[in-house]
Amino acid sequence: MNLNDTLLGEAWYWTAWVVWLPLFALALWRAPWARLKDGELLNVWLGMVVMLTLLWSLKAGVKPGLVLHLLGATVFTLSFGPWLAFVGLSLVALGVTLNGAAGPLAYAMNVLLQAGLGVGLSQAFFRLFTAALPRHFFIYIFINGFLGAALTTLGVGFAITSVLALADVYAWDYLISEYFPYFLLLAFSEAWLSGMVITLFVVYRPNWMLTFDDSRYLAGK
Repeated sequence: MNLNDTLLGEAWYWTAWVVWLPLFALALWRAPWARLKDGELLNVWLGMVVMLTLLWSLKAGVKPGLVLHLLGATVFTLSFGPWLAFVGLSLVALGVTLNGAAGPLAYAMNVLLQAGLGVGLSQAFFRLFTAALPRHFFIYIFINGFLGAALTTLGVGFAITSVLALADVYAWDYLISEYFPYFLLLAFSEAWLSGMVITLFVVYRPNWMLTFDDSRYLAGK
């Protein structure tokens, strides 16, 4: 994650820009901006952008492209919905790029692999779990928050691993044995942190969670 400008090659990066630009325009159009008219929620959204910029900047890795950091996509998506989450995480990636932790040409690829896929998987898992499981407070926290965050991290990790292999940056066998297994550890950390944050939000500030409804998850209606 946080790719530089020379790792994949220009063809990959320009293709990513072609995909990201209309997707970002769609997110700007579809995002429920009225939700941010509430000053408190605006501060929360901006606070998430700042905090995740710091988290994405705290990375570990030994080779170019083979770095790891927490994602935060599940919390952002469950709190503000996919469109506002995607816009917010695009700003996070911009902050990481401006501070030199990622390349400007690789910006669109970084956003698609982390923000786009992270938000998309988080939303998909939320819809799947909501449709398949009973509406219960603990299911929302432990399944949507904890398990959803872990699966999203693994999905993003597998996608990044696949792109690096397809671009012939590193051998597939090397990536699967020496890089992807670390996403298992990262997934647990992501799940624990996301579950904790979502629990605090639901208990003390339920209005911060767009996808949480007292009548559904507490009263079972």
